[in-house]
Amino acid sequence: MLEELRIENLGVIDSISLLLPAGSIAVTGETGAGKTMVLSAIQLLMGARAEPDMVRRGTDHAIVEGRFVDRDGVELVAKRVIPSTGRSRAYLDGSLATATELQERIAPLVDLHGQHSQQSLLRPSTQRDALDAFAGIDTAPLHHVRSQISRIDAELAQIGGDATERARRGDLLRYQLDELAAANLSDPNEDVALLAQEGVLAHAVEHQTAAGRAGELVSADGPAAEALVQAAALLDGDGPFADALNRLMALQEELAGLSSDIRDIGESITDDPEAREYVRERLSLLVELRRKYGPTLTDVIAYTDDLQHQLDELESHDIRVTQLADQRAAAARERDHLAAEIEQRRIQAATPLARAIEAELGQLSMANAAVEIRVAGAAGDDVAILLAPNPGLPLLPVGKGASGGELSRTMLALRLVLAGGPPIQVFDEVDAGIGGSTARAVGRALASLGADGQVFVVTHLAQVASHAGSHIVIDKSSADGTTTSQARVLSRTERVVEVSRMLSGSPDSSVAHEHAHELLATTSSTWETAGAQ
Repeated sequence: MLEELRIENLGVIDSISLLLPAGSIAVTGETGAGKTMVLSAIQLLMGARAEPDMVRRGTDHAIVEGRFVDRDGVELVAKRVIPSTGRSRAYLDGSLATATELQERIAPLVDLHGQHSQQSLLRPSTQRDALDAFAGIDTAPLHHVRSQISRIDAELAQIGGDATERARRGDLLRYQLDELAAANLSDPNEDVALLAQEGVLAHAVEHQTAAGRAGELVSADGPAAEALVQAAALLDGDGPFADALNRLMALQEELAGLSSDIRDIGESITDDPEAREYVRERLSLLVELRRKYGPTLTDVIAYTDDLQHQLDELESHDIRVTQLADQRAAAARERDHLAAEIEQRRIQAATPLARAIEAELGQLSMANAAVEIRVAGAAGDDVAILLAPNPGLPLLPVGKGASGGELSRTMLALRLVLAGGPPIQVFDEVDAGIGGSTARAVGRALASLGADGQVFVVTHLAQVASHAGSHIVIDKSSADGTTTSQARVLSRTERVVEVSRMLSGSPDSSVAHEHAHELLATTSSTWETAGAQ
């Protein structure tokens, strides 16, 4: 419900702040007092378009703020600031928001009746939901199976492609895997080792010659060994060079070992043209594989695993497609079964709902109205409520052939037939063209709706207002050529005065007061229960 409403500088309204009760609430006031601005304020909180001309003349901006509580007890505070120039701003729970966010959070809590642009009854989805609610139809299983089919179709599209393309892709993957398997890659550093080997083989003769000459120079009979022997002889027995002598002797031993190593290396090097050719071909292959499958051999080896994974998925494609096709066929059969059942139930419920609405309209000064509910489309999803307000008029979609008051009463009739709906209902023009017993019937109907939520009714009829559980009056006053309006929730005594004004135009008339007391007495059980003071 809407627990609190604050308005500043909106139209003729200067400043009002209202704590609002639950139940049915009558909103009354003289013509031009600003009743429409109260409705406009609620529409703004629902995310409606804000226009600069809504701002009270002579002020910089208008403010509308409302505190809502939904059926789960969650509190929402919505606010609109409308400047006289520039763009409006929206807030939700104290944070900046967009008008779209207000529409998503606040609009579902409120149904406005009488202003065609805001009528939820004009939406096909609302009409379909109304029929389903009347018939007790649960569409969740159908929505679930439709979503399941959409998911299957999406997966089929993702793994799809024609058979020729899949075969071509498979051939390419197998060719690449065969190429990599033939290369027998295992060492990510093989190319580095082969480059070193190629350098040795390419200069085998030079390496052999160098080894032979170097071996001679450092052999036991070579100049290096001879020089070490001579140096040792010069230092032998001279105390200060004992350490140096030991090092010379160690060098002699190291030189002997080095000579042997050089000789062994030289003997291991062979001039092998076949080995050179193998290394060059292998290096060429590795260069080509790096070019095609990755900048390094590590990448090439990893890509092999990826290719195998792709091929495994491709080869399992037909199995998965068959599985998905079977799942889709089963889901489609379930969808068709549910759709046919729902369509039949909607068709069966259409006429009883139409007659029930007509019966309620008969109590709301539309006794000759004709209602028809047409069901078409898959699963009967295309539901349209048609209305002919008076005899001789064609049945037209609701909203096209009805006045604002007739449309409001049609919505009221539908709400009386159905349970549920948004917790806040706002009716404007619902009493247009009625009076007497019909007005009392409309008042009683609105009061009964208020038992399960919060119902605002903007009315000029005392018979309607007297049935409301609470009563808000919009008062206007003029000073210095400026009209200002205020709003307040009426006490019991104040309510008698306002109902007197509505009855006779004279709030001070004793006769009107007696009539107002009598009228309120006949409906007091309703509004006293709602908490009137």
